[in-house]
Amino acid sequence: MTVKLARPDPQVVGWVMGTRLLLLCLLSHIGLAVNYKKGDPVVLYVNKVGPYHNPQETYHYYTLPVCRPKEVQHKALSLGEVLDGDRMAESLYNIHFMENTERQTLCELTLSEKEVDQLREAIEELYYFEFVLDDIPIWGFVGYMEESGFLPHSHKVGLWTHLDFNIEYNGESVIFANVSVKDVKPVPLEEGGGGPGQGPGGLSVTHTYSVRWFESPLPHSRRAERLRDYSFFPKTLEIHWLSIINSLVLVVLLLGFVIIILMRVLKNDFARYNVEEDGGCDDLDQGDNGWKIIHTDVFRFPPYRSLLCAVLGVGAQFLTLATGIIVMALLGMFNVHRHGAINSAAIVLYALTSCVSGYCSCSFYTQIHGQRWVWNIILTSTLFSAPLFMTWSVVNSVHWWSGSTQALPASTVFLLLGAWVLVGFPLTVIGGIVGKNRAGSFQAPCRTRNIARQIPQQPWYKHTAVHMAIGGFLPFSAISVELYYIFATVWGREHYTLYGILLCVFAILLSVGACISVALTYFLLSGEDYRWWWRSILSTGSTGLFIFVYSLFYYRNRSSMSGLVQSVEFFGYSLLTAFVFSLMLGTVSFWASLAFIRYIYRSLKMD
Repeated sequence: MTVKLARPDPQVVGWVMGTRLLLLCLLSHIGLAVNYKKGDPVVLYVNKVGPYHNPQETYHYYTLPVCRPKEVQHKALSLGEVLDGDRMAESLYNIHFMENTERQTLCELTLSEKEVDQLREAIEELYYFEFVLDDIPIWGFVGYMEESGFLPHSHKVGLWTHLDFNIEYNGESVIFANVSVKDVKPVPLEEGGGGPGQGPGGLSVTHTYSVRWFESPLPHSRRAERLRDYSFFPKTLEIHWLSIINSLVLVVLLLGFVIIILMRVLKNDFARYNVEEDGGCDDLDQGDNGWKIIHTDVFRFPPYRSLLCAVLGVGAQFLTLATGIIVMALLGMFNVHRHGAINSAAIVLYALTSCVSGYCSCSFYTQIHGQRWVWNIILTSTLFSAPLFMTWSVVNSVHWWSGSTQALPASTVFLLLGAWVLVGFPLTVIGGIVGKNRAGSFQAPCRTRNIARQIPQQPWYKHTAVHMAIGGFLPFSAISVELYYIFATVWGREHYTLYGILLCVFAILLSVGACISVALTYFLLSGEDYRWWWRSILSTGSTGLFIFVYSLFYYRNRSSMSGLVQSVEFFGYSLLTAFVFSLMLGTVSFWASLAFIRYIYRSLKMD
């Protein structure tokens, strides 16, 4: 039987037309209560199956030889659900509100030897299934496997053919649901045949189910708490608060140390450089050294200025996007029962915030006397979208080759492409034009000479690689604890709920990056090296490299993921994540350094 992939919700198609339909997309994830009367049918959707330790390797439930209707009817899905790999389809389970059912026959199947081997392989790889009832995910294992002894070795594989559904309700709403196989014996799938009911024609099995309803004291508005307390998947967030407090204390001490030391040094510099108002610059040029004598070169515009402005523009866009997502989460706009809510919001916000990247990039490009503003806009619009498309092409091809539900259908691909072509790119162009027209002067406090000053030989500890190591490690250390929980949420099955802490850690990350950048920029200028433009971006932008190295550590030592499908997706999107962090922190680092340089040179008395 051919299983057709789900089509996106038709309402989502109109989303690409503007802000009005952004609200429709977000409201679809609020999760309003569905009221039932006694005896009303409650639809149970089958969704996907996959290896327990590979969250992103999922397949449609009906790819297994299981009970299925003659004609598979798929549920209309939102964009976020499709991106999350959901492919919900109606099942044969007949469930009615507040009506218990005992040992109801679902179907009778005769499995061929090939189908038995398929089920045996799925059980040996710890396949779990996911059903959805009233937006509540229900998880369970496809079968049972037991290995014991060395000599003689025992290897038993069994198929669960009976499921007990336990559903909790309050008033007219469903609160929670799960499935259990307690006191149920699996049907053995012996290799080479010989199991009960297995003859020359295959294995005959009868699938049954029971439904039991239980009253719950929780109202519908709090049913997310019940899902968070459920422990089908392992939980690892118990020590969250203690770890975050420890990280906060270390970061505060670090920031205090940097700020106090740097302010004392600057105070001494100002006192020394401003001791004489007349002729001070000439004396310094002849006998002194330090950051003042390069005042005629420090505002010399850098090479590759269009690329630099594109980095700043896209970094500003992702800063806006990340802040928006966290604030929306704090406002409770992401219901844990709605699949892919954050995915939908991220895509919509990415398209709508493209104007931020165009404005910031083209505005600053015009200030530093850039002439090819059209190419700057094109570079800004493709700086992230091009790597994203190439990474997605590889990952999606692997999913398509393996038959995974993570492979996007053609309709969704055209929808996303349309969102970028009709919304993202035009807003980048509009933002760029507005930024170009509203750009003022650069406002450098010092004049720049036509001939560049020779840069003296720098000690090893002032080289770019050393500054990148220092500037990348310190911000990474500020988020290393929280990073584990983010990975556990994205690449595991945790439900992240402490968005207040996440916002605090995000603010601390940006603060640490800004302070470290200012300190490294001061050390660079003190060595009479005025090439701070790109150095300021690379210094804390290298945090992305540390994040990618951490992803390697997480994959190897903190997860049980394996296989080509999971590995390609994990490392592909981990590279993109590291790139995004580099853009964001590089942007914050640059603007902090620029503000610091303008401040110190504006405070000097110069001819």
